[in-house]
Amino acid sequence: MFHVGGARSALFNWVIAAQSGGTLVLRIEDTDASRNSPEWTEGIIRALAWLGMDGEQYEGPYFQSANADKHAEAAARLREQGRAYYCECTRDAVTARTGDQHKGYDGFCRDRGLEPGPARALRFRTPDEGQTTVIDLLRGKPVFENAVLEDFVIARADGSVTFLLANAVDDMSQGITHVVRGEEHLSNAPKQQLLWEALGCEPPVWAHVPVIVNEKRQKLSKRRDKVALEDYRAEGYLAEAMRNYLMLLGWAPAGDREIVPWDVIVDEFRIEDVNTSPAFFDVKKLRAINGEYIRALPVEKFTAACLPFLQNAPFDVDVAVFAELAPLAQTRIALLSEIVAMIDFAFLDEPPSDEQSWAKAMKEPAAAILADTEAAYADAPWNAEELKNRLEAIGAAHGLKLGKTQAPVRVAVTGRTVGLPLFESLEILGRDRTLTRIAAARARLA
Repeated sequence: MFHVGGARSALFNWVIAAQSGGTLVLRIEDTDASRNSPEWTEGIIRALAWLGMDGEQYEGPYFQSANADKHAEAAARLREQGRAYYCECTRDAVTARTGDQHKGYDGFCRDRGLEPGPARALRFRTPDEGQTTVIDLLRGKPVFENAVLEDFVIARADGSVTFLLANAVDDMSQGITHVVRGEEHLSNAPKQQLLWEALGCEPPVWAHVPVIVNEKRQKLSKRRDKVALEDYRAEGYLAEAMRNYLMLLGWAPAGDREIVPWDVIVDEFRIEDVNTSPAFFDVKKLRAINGEYIRALPVEKFTAACLPFLQNAPFDVDVAVFAELAPLAQTRIALLSEIVAMIDFAFLDEPPSDEQSWAKAMKEPAAAILADTEAAYADAPWNAEELKNRLEAIGAAHGLKLGKTQAPVRVAVTGRTVGLPLFESLEILGRDRTLTRIAAARARLA
């Protein structure tokens, strides 16, 4: 699963790399073996490729675990410099001493001079005094009092290093200049900055982008919200629309625009202009933007984009017939997955059954309208314009406007009150199938 928040951060980094003539680096941070698998890595790579970031757009993927020797060397150097020490305290022991299970580490082992051993982790010794200032492109210069920064673990008892140290060492060795990530990592920034400085390097440029929230202004959670990029792709969102929308989560282009071509985004985006307020993931707006992108597709591309969804439809699709229906459907769907229900009537032996639509449309004088339509269509030239003219005349005879007149005909033929333009659909469906369905509806009413 690739979180939409991670996708947004990747896009922001990609744009900054493109603007600065730099290189986007894809690194799989797999120091915690329990939270990694090859399938997850492949999922990340596929998700990035769908957004447009294939192997030519970034350097990597690199795997953090491959740099274990460099991580161990850095940990040893910090200990030799007196910037790290071994600790054997358990969480329960710290709580017993402090009386507060939420309080950070109390520095108990700082000066005990412990050697490496079972159940002994390596902690970084944070300064007792002073401040650590983080230069952030979005948030200015957040200041952290060193006295409240606990001595944090940089290597576990088994010798494997934690994310904080591994991340800093890899950034140094790979020449990372900009780190754009979610604001939940802001609390890590002073710790990582202290590690950079202790290892003799200038820290990178930081930018902590705003958290993404749902309609209740709660941080998006995979346990509660739909957050996987793959789920949106499976629903029929276009990569271009998703990419456009994710860039709007915290940033707004000039002129109150929402539909912005990618090359314009790359030209106009400035990380400094990203708002620090929580960004609302508005699914309705995403859906609307996706609909705009669908309608803007050349019909041939729209047809091709729909085919994977039609291949899984519970009916066989005649591609030639669908090609005729596609221009009609393109203006009426917001998700590619909606294409199945939009055109199913043309490929089923009988129209789909929708009792609510039937009850709504088949009220008096529906029976008479169907009878008149069956008679009028029996010898009509079979084109949309003539079919419309004849139904309008039937409606006039009953004192009805076309909208009311066509309702029972639409439900009789397509099964639903809402769908593609009726008369163009009838033209494609053909005279025999249309009349057969009208006759069946008349029989049901009788």
